Amino acid sequence: MHETTLTDLEVAEEMADAARAAILPFFRQSNIETVNKLSKGFDPVTVADRNAEKAMRDVLALHRPDDGIFGEEFGRVEGSSGRTWVLDPIDGTRGFISGTPTWGVLIALSTQDGPVMGVIDQPYIGERFVGSADIAVATGPAGSMSLKTRPTLNLDEAILFTTFPEVGTADERSGFEAVAQRVRLTRYGMDCYAYALLAAGQVDLVIEAGLNAYDIHAPIAVIHAAGGIVTDWQGGPAHEGGRVLAAANASLHAAALALLRDA
Repeated sequence: MHETTLTDLEVAEEMADAARAAILPFFRQSNIETVNKLSKGFDPVTVADRNAEKAMRDVLALHRPDDGIFGEEFGRVEGSSGRTWVLDPIDGTRGFISGTPTWGVLIALSTQDGPVMGVIDQPYIGERFVGSADIAVATGPAGSMSLKTRPTLNLDEAILFTTFPEVGTADERSGFEAVAQRVRLTRYGMDCYAYALLAAGQVDLVIEAGLNAYDIHAPIAVIHAAGGIVTDWQGGPAHEGGRVLAAANASLHAAALALLRDA
């Protein structure tokens, strides 16, 4: 099999369109079947998650058969090109089954060094955030806009997001609290949409723990393209998941990182 003439971005956009079509018929439907993947706790998956990932894999089979795939629902397929598409069909399934429009489809194209292109797509709102070395753009109901992170320099002027109030372990919670006590505003529960808002210049920091690689590859690419910084809590690469700090600029990143390290 041979790759088609579509660009990587065109392939990613086709995948995002396919995922939208697979997911939206199930959103805000009261009878959607949910399966808990955990014996303790709650980590839901729905037919919409699985259908969306299958739809994206079908696009890749057609256009990029030599590339690898790593998806949340169906695992890894090794490729021969040295490139891997990292997929999270619904990042924020808890939000999805609750009817909030803060979940999203995550698509990243990555090498062994990390993501080189990312898409954060919110199908219900119709917003799509795209980032690579060549593009940093959001499209949606209001049209198209360039992505650029905020110039906020001081923590006491910053807006901070995380998904879960507990963040992670007790130690991780204490690290988050050290930053949260210094910022102007802290908000919760946004899943991948928080990273999109950071890239769009609406918020300044996202701090999370316990992430998987497929949770963060696409946000890293989008935020880097918009001028932001994403690392782990020690300042190293974050594309393997775990503890993640995303910041609008180097000054905020340094200030937040120092507090996380001290805690």
